[in-house]
Amino acid sequence: MKIEKFESMSFSLRSMNQGLKINQPVFCIMENELQKRSIKKWAEEDRPREKLLNKGNQALSNAELLAILIGSGNKEESAVELSRKILHSVNNNLNELGKKSVQHLSSSFRGIGEAKAITIIAALELGQRRKLAEALTRGKIITSNDAFLIFHPILSDLPHEEAWVLFLNRANKVIEKKRVSAGGITASVIDIKMILKEAIDRLATGIVLGHNHPSGSRLPSEPDLTVTQKLKDACAVFDILFSDHLIIAGDDYFSFADENML
Repeated sequence: MKIEKFESMSFSLRSMNQGLKINQPVFCIMENELQKRSIKKWAEEDRPREKLLNKGNQALSNAELLAILIGSGNKEESAVELSRKILHSVNNNLNELGKKSVQHLSSSFRGIGEAKAITIIAALELGQRRKLAEALTRGKIITSNDAFLIFHPILSDLPHEEAWVLFLNRANKVIEKKRVSAGGITASVIDIKMILKEAIDRLATGIVLGHNHPSGSRLPSEPDLTVTQKLKDACAVFDILFSDHLIIAGDDYFSFADENML
């Protein structure tokens, strides 16, 4: 009886051992897959942070830079793979990514919670403000593109219409920029009297009006044409030069001055 029991136990142990040997390749495959997804297992020169330190920020792709921001991926994707998926969803257009909300990012991508979504949006906003700071450093409005470089970071990502004015001195340098209207998706109400009061208070000798079209169309609407003419006539009364009116449509713009419509 004792011998039979011992042999039975030995057989069970051998069976368990054989079972482990049979399953071992499966565990190895799973482990290898997990290692592939973990950036820590990559060669040091391929890790985004180390690559930035060793080769400089210009050496990194947009996906690698985004991966540094989010820090980690999910169970199925590394941070870089997840970043590629996020960028692919906006056709690799960073301006389009900047328009996404925290709720959209956190609900659309596994591994992107509220904190990571906020980090992405904050980083893109800093980039926009850097553009604006560079444009304001130049300060002088000579061409429509000079005004566009100031308006673009402010207006290009907005889901609703806003109107801003640049107040200029005699040297065409920007004294101040100010929002004068915020409206809905298709329109905003511009108060001509308020714009002129602001200009007079600042002793401005010239102004540039800019507003956005969230639809992406750069062409002026009938209300745009009407407001432009009214503001031009009002400025003439106070001897203030209405230099231009720009419509910002994403990365493109329409200039009334360039089209000889002022």
